[in-house]
Amino acid sequence: MPQLTYQFWGPTKVLFGAGQLNHLHEQQLPGTKALVVISSGTSARANGYLDRALAELAQAGVKTVVFDKVQANPTKEQVEEGAFVIREQGCDLVVGLGGGSVLDSAKVMAMFAPQPSDDLWDYAGGSTGRRLPLANPGLPWVAITTTAGTGSEVDSSGVITKLDTREKIDVGSPNGFAAIAVVDPELMLSVPPAFTAYQGFDALFHSLEGHISRLSNPFSDMVQLAAITNVGAYLARAVVDGSDLEARTFLAFANTMSGYSMCTSDCTSEHAMEHAMSAHHPALPHGAGLIMLSRSYFQFWIDRHVCDARFVTMARALGKADASEPQDFIEALVSLQEACGVANLRMSDYGIRREDALTLAQNARATMGGSFPCDPAETTDEEIAGIYEAAWR
Repeated sequence: MPQLTYQFWGPTKVLFGAGQLNHLHEQQLPGTKALVVISSGTSARANGYLDRALAELAQAGVKTVVFDKVQANPTKEQVEEGAFVIREQGCDLVVGLGGGSVLDSAKVMAMFAPQPSDDLWDYAGGSTGRRLPLANPGLPWVAITTTAGTGSEVDSSGVITKLDTREKIDVGSPNGFAAIAVVDPELMLSVPPAFTAYQGFDALFHSLEGHISRLSNPFSDMVQLAAITNVGAYLARAVVDGSDLEARTFLAFANTMSGYSMCTSDCTSEHAMEHAMSAHHPALPHGAGLIMLSRSYFQFWIDRHVCDARFVTMARALGKADASEPQDFIEALVSLQEACGVANLRMSDYGIRREDALTLAQNARATMGGSFPCDPAETTDEEIAGIYEAAWR
């Protein structure tokens, strides 16, 4: 049974729908000089999104500096470098234009830039962070999302990797929400099929995990089931035809709902387990790692019968209308993965070894231990290692 109390704080103004980037200049922007953060790839420039965003900001009277060094798994050093540019250039606003990695980087840069330290990990947790309180408020930031995967446009922390200690953890503050989020599915039409699938499943798992979490509640149930239903209905369509604007729109909506799930509930240990995988193997896309784990992970909880009714509800939301038992959920999940062409991803293709299972389990708990109390029941490191082993191929 879900909790019957919750706290929700979601102050971001969301501009949702096709063409909404064109309305950014109409907003009251909270700054006059922005660091515009994009990825180290070519898509933001090649697809014209950067030029459009810069034009909107210029029309609003905002000067801009572009930072284009964010990688798929953003690192402590990249975020620090961006924050130092903010300090040097006197920026009073940060704009993230890209997918979850870019938005995560932008929000953490905005948090870190006004602080007196030059070491981001002074304000991080994990196993090596100092957990110092922020000395100054963070800068305001604006999210312009070009993918449907992380919900980062409406939550307050970002996932950052410290390579030398192999920590991939949430860094942020309770007030780290974007002032404005532009969720325009027209900016998502260019995402390739495989990454559409990876990102869509990331959004899905935020809500699936949240729905079986001990923190589930009436508000989180509402947004999670909306996300699960829309991913189930539209993800395969978007993978098959990336130009399907209707499918992209409903996936974008699902993604933002999953972001709200994290604001009022939380992810369970599946996300911690994947973070351990991609902390050790940074080339692994986060969504792909989650897909690799998912069948074994959810089967573990089904076998323990800790939330049977919730699995039936999620199976129905994924489109299996006649679901009557928890195992139907696995059938619905695998069917969606097959429809999206991602059912046969292999850990071994990214250098993950079966014998690494216990090391990964211990890393997951040490660096993202806060996810484990959200699980429907307690686990041991050996049980978590067993999930890795069952998922490995």
